[in-house]
Amino acid sequence: MPKYNRVLLKLSGEVLAGKNHIGIDFGTVRDFAAGLAEIRNAGIELSLVIGGGNMLRGRDAEELGYDRVSLDSIGMLGTVMNALAVKTALEKINVPAKVLSAISMPPVAELYNRESARDYLKGGNVVLFAAGTGHPFFSTDTAAALRASELGLDCVIKATKVDGIYNKDPNKYKDAKFFPTLTYSEAISRNLEVMDTAAFALCRENRIPVWVISINDSKWVRNIIDGADIGTIVKED
Repeated sequence: MPKYNRVLLKLSGEVLAGKNHIGIDFGTVRDFAAGLAEIRNAGIELSLVIGGGNMLRGRDAEELGYDRVSLDSIGMLGTVMNALAVKTALEKINVPAKVLSAISMPPVAELYNRESARDYLKGGNVVLFAAGTGHPFFSTDTAAALRASELGLDCVIKATKVDGIYNKDPNKYKDAKFFPTLTYSEAISRNLEVMDTAAFALCRENRIPVWVISINDSKWVRNIIDGADIGTIVKED
């Protein structure tokens, strides 16, 4: 029995790069799409925001003197490419999917519209929100929280490389403390980097829980479908 029936899955674009760590690995995308199809076929209304980290290493570029606005614009276009790759993989296995972009680009994606997004989700489409918020200085985490808030979704699921939220990187520190639950205020005050402050604040304002799980867990699909008691839940104060 799903814990949440209408969810937005947020993940890094690096997931789509596979072992290459950059660009799009289409074998990885195919396998990922199969997992999304399973979630959708379980009756869960599924939408996604995928970052662009596999297309652009912003910190490296900033160190070379590139300005933030230009880099964010490049990153937003990277998210569109990722969304189109996943859409194509879903359609190959007969799962209807739509890409809605925050930036107008009619030849490749529809411009985001809340009513259209609602209709597509109700019609069984997997909806991929691309191009972030359409503005620089806002992360794809914030875009995920914004879309979930606009559509009144049940949960934002943040899929990361670790199995929840810790007080510090568990891959570097053996004494890292795991948090099974947190309030939004605790997540913000502790400056936990799993999501940015603006995203947590939006979810708090609209009472949308954030469920942090590991995308590297082989059971990540079943965990979402079954509402498994894993990961970290950030919820109402």
